[in-house]
Amino acid sequence: MAKRYGEKQKLLYILKILTERTDAEHCISVPRLIEALNEYGIEAERKSVYRDLEELEEFGYDIIHGRGGCCFASRDFELAELKLLADAVQASPIITEKKTKELIGKLSSLASCYDAQKLRRSLPSEKRTTTENESVYYNVDAIYRAVLDNRKIAFYYFDWTPEKEQRLRHGGAEYKVSPWGLWWDDEKYYLIAFDDREKILKNYRVDKMKSVRVVKEKREGEEAFAGRSASLDTAAYSKKMFGMYGGEECTVTLECDNSLAGVIIDRFGADVSIFPGKSDRFTAYVPVMVSNNFFSWVFQFGKRMKITAPADVCEQMSKLLRDTAEEYEK
Repeated sequence: MAKRYGEKQKLLYILKILTERTDAEHCISVPRLIEALNEYGIEAERKSVYRDLEELEEFGYDIIHGRGGCCFASRDFELAELKLLADAVQASPIITEKKTKELIGKLSSLASCYDAQKLRRSLPSEKRTTTENESVYYNVDAIYRAVLDNRKIAFYYFDWTPEKEQRLRHGGAEYKVSPWGLWWDDEKYYLIAFDDREKILKNYRVDKMKSVRVVKEKREGEEAFAGRSASLDTAAYSKKMFGMYGGEECTVTLECDNSLAGVIIDRFGADVSIFPGKSDRFTAYVPVMVSNNFFSWVFQFGKRMKITAPADVCEQMSKLLRDTAEEYEK
C-alpha cells in the first residue's frame, strides 16, 4: 500500500495542532483533528491518528484522549508563569517597543491560542518609557559571550544632548574593556568591567553602548574584581554600589535610629556588622563605594542616619550639604 502524502510529517503536525489549539480546558475531537491535518495537506485515518496520539503519550507528552476528544493537558510554562514573564518584559525600560512585541509574541507561542488571547488582553495597552537604543538586547548577548569566552569587548559610548541627539564620548574613540559581569540596578543594566588603561573597575550603562563586539584579546582585571576570592561575586560587589556609580571603596560607620535596622539589612545583607547603642540608636559598619549617590541615599533618612567615620567621608557629606543649601539660598 502506497504511503499517503505527508505521512512522515503527520506526527509533527498533530503535535503542532494540539499545542496551538488545545489545552486542559479545550479539547479537539479526532474528526476535527483530521480536518485540521487536511488544512496542511495531510490525509489521515481515525485509527492512525489514535496510534499517533498513543505514540506521543508514550514519548512523554501529557496528552489526554478519549470520547471527549484529545488535548495537550500540560506545558512547560503555565499561564500564570507566562503572564509573569510578559509583565516583566512589558515593564522593562531597557527593551524597546519593537522588541517587546517580538518577545511577548514568542511567549504567547508557548501557550494555546485561548491562553495566548488571555495573555495579550492582560497586558497594558501602552508600554512605559523605554530606551531608544534598539541594540541593547544584542549588547547583552555580546557581553555574555565575551564573559564566557574570557575575551575583551570594544564599543562606543554616548550621552544624550539637550537636542535629543547621541554624542559619543572621548571624541568618538572606541572603548576596549574586560567585562566581568552584568548587573541590574534601578531599572537599568550595567556592565561591570576592568579598564585596562587606568587599571580600575568601571561601570557602563548597557543602553548607552553602541556597536558592541567581542575581540580576541584575553580579559584582564580578575584580581581587581575578585580580590582574594577564588570566585567572582557580583552580588557582594553590587552591595557596595549606589546607582552603580563608582568611587573609593571604604568601610563607613553609620549611626542609625533603631527603626532603620531593616533598611540596613535589606541594603547590605544579614551579615552586616551592627552593634546596638544607646537612646534607640545603633552603629553599623558598611563597605561602600563613596559617591554622591551614596550621600543621597543617606540623606533621605534625615536625622535618623548619620555618617560618623571616616573623617574625610564626613567632610564630603558636609560639603555636599553646604553647597546644596547655598544653591537654594541664592
